[in-house]
Amino acid sequence: MDIRLLTIAAALPLAACAAPGESPGDMGPPPPAEMTCNADAVQSHVGQTATPDLGAAILKESGARTLRWGPPRSAMTMDYRQDRLNIFYDDAYKIEKITCG
Repeated sequence: MDIRLLTIAAALPLAACAAPGESPGDMGPPPPAEMTCNADAVQSHVGQTATPDLGAAILKESGARTLRWGPPRSAMTMDYRQDRLNIFYDDAYKIEKITCG
């Protein structure tokens, strides 16, 4: 097989990923700056009763973008996200731990 034909055949799948009128090297505008979680700022809420309103207030105080509740005996992903706040609570809905990630 001609080496030029092989090179073209290998490049075609990659070219299909580019948007029309966009060169493969153009990545577009950078993503918006991510909000960073600060769990230290919200540790005073440990021991309080977990409610949706309190969760919203803690999220705002922490500077995080998203909130993940951690119910008792639940499995959670181990991926780390600097913009995510985790609130863990017990069977009585008392907040036991607040972390970022």
